[in-house]
Amino acid sequence: MGFRMGIVGLPNVGKSTLFNALTRTAAAQAANFPFCTIEPNVGDVAVPDPRLDRLAEIAGSKQIIPTRITFVDIAGLVKGASKGEGLGNQFLANIREVDAIAHVLRCFEDGDVTHVEGRVDPIADAETIETELMIADLESVEKRLANLSRKLKGGDKDAVEQERLLKAAQVALENGRPARTVQVAEDDRKAWNMLQLLTAKPVLFVCNVAENEAATGNAYSDAVAAMADAQGAGHVVISARIEEEISQLPAEEQEMFLSEMGLDEAGLDRLIRAGYDLLGLQTYFTVGPKEARAWTIRKGTLAPQAAGVIHGDFERGFIRSETIAYDDYIAGKGEAGAREAGKFRIEGKTYEVKDGDVLHFLFNT
Repeated sequence: MGFRMGIVGLPNVGKSTLFNALTRTAAAQAANFPFCTIEPNVGDVAVPDPRLDRLAEIAGSKQIIPTRITFVDIAGLVKGASKGEGLGNQFLANIREVDAIAHVLRCFEDGDVTHVEGRVDPIADAETIETELMIADLESVEKRLANLSRKLKGGDKDAVEQERLLKAAQVALENGRPARTVQVAEDDRKAWNMLQLLTAKPVLFVCNVAENEAATGNAYSDAVAAMADAQGAGHVVISARIEEEISQLPAEEQEMFLSEMGLDEAGLDRLIRAGYDLLGLQTYFTVGPKEARAWTIRKGTLAPQAAGVIHGDFERGFIRSETIAYDDYIAGKGEAGAREAGKFRIEGKTYEVKDGDVLHFLFNT
């Protein structure tokens, strides 16, 4: 189950620097973790999770395999992208293929780095991209509504459902609001997602600050944080230059460098986790002497579907899952201790997997 986050931004905001840091970090992990750069602008990055290391230590696992998230470096946007300006058409097509958007905003002053609009204003930058996406969405919605007319006259039920959702999106967009602000019933979620509206995707604002402001942020990043809160979006403060430097250091030197900068952890780790949270994802683990492995599922996933992430046969032939909560596994120092403490559970098809569960699935072949 792959999840893709597109990195977008105006020219000269630090987008490519950030992506380069991400992919260098991923390459450095390659010795221990699955990593692939599918194209020059796509990279898979391990989701940092100290729990996995702890589980592997207790179980004596020979291999540690984290879950991962794919970052896509999307071509820089300019005004008029919705009309095909610059790399507009490619930009919009690439956004349709990702699950969420990490929007890099310039929150630093630097006379040597020219801003495409000749000023530093992250709120205006965010509005520029949002506006282009809303224009593209509105045009798409209007075309689809026009194309539905014949099916609607014939009483096509799917067309009626699609029209209702498209009109809900149209009202929001015409009032200057992105499609993600539309309240969508759970029963409509699948049909809504199939509309592939650009502004329906969740957004994470990435505040790229100067090196000396990485730990504290600044007035620009504070303004972005307020905007993100108002929109129900996520935000992360990061210095792309620092992250690029860290990504080139040996692992043993990275912690010392972070400490000198007044940082508890790499900003990329926070960015990756924030993206993971933004997508409504969680992790469960499988643990044994051969490997300790993390698996990505959406929050609310039931046990059979969680098993299906490993292999389709696990879901089709699901019988039950042997379940230990992470804290119980740690407290019992492994499966045997958890069993003795009465923390080993058998769960069936209706069990909703919790974040951190250590699972073993039984299934019929």
